[in-house]
Amino acid sequence: MRDAEQTRQKILDISADEIHQNGFTATSLSIILKRCDISKGALYHHFSNKMELGYAVFEEVYTPMFLSMWAPAVEIEDPISGLCNFFEDMSKEMSCDEVVCGCPLNNLCQEMSGVDEGFRLRILNMQQQLNHLIAFNLQRVSSELREGLDFNQVAYFIVSSFHGSSSLSKSAKNKDLFDKVISELCCYIRHLRK
Repeated sequence: MRDAEQTRQKILDISADEIHQNGFTATSLSIILKRCDISKGALYHHFSNKMELGYAVFEEVYTPMFLSMWAPAVEIEDPISGLCNFFEDMSKEMSCDEVVCGCPLNNLCQEMSGVDEGFRLRILNMQQQLNHLIAFNLQRVSSELREGLDFNQVAYFIVSSFHGSSSLSKSAKNKDLFDKVISELCCYIRHLRK
């Protein structure tokens, strides 16, 4: 990887961390510059402004990370068990601080989708990709599931329940709330079977 590519990736990674910790609006370019140990000119060589940097973080860091996090759970032979294991493992492994900090993608969606059309469209695109990933893999095992399920609606319900559990836990600063909602979500998912 060339130096310019390494610098760009470093900017994206550090910006993703800053946005996760502070939100997009409160993220400081000067802190990013300091953490990256680069000049303002080097930053602006890669990104013309903060919004362009935010879009790149969303498209190049958060979206692939989020989709690759979900894919193994639904692409296995049994996506019902895969989803439940995914959620239960997350519930066991996440620290209280991680839950309180919230999902980086969910945080950014809540902060920016109503403020900036560019973010809204990128968020919508990512949500459609995730929904398709889940719905497609549930459809793949439809012979094992209850009849009459609308797999797109089921997928949206699963994702919105997950995001809701993250949001509730973050606002309450209570990991137990996250664990309880995830447990109930897994009950719902298991009951999709015949």
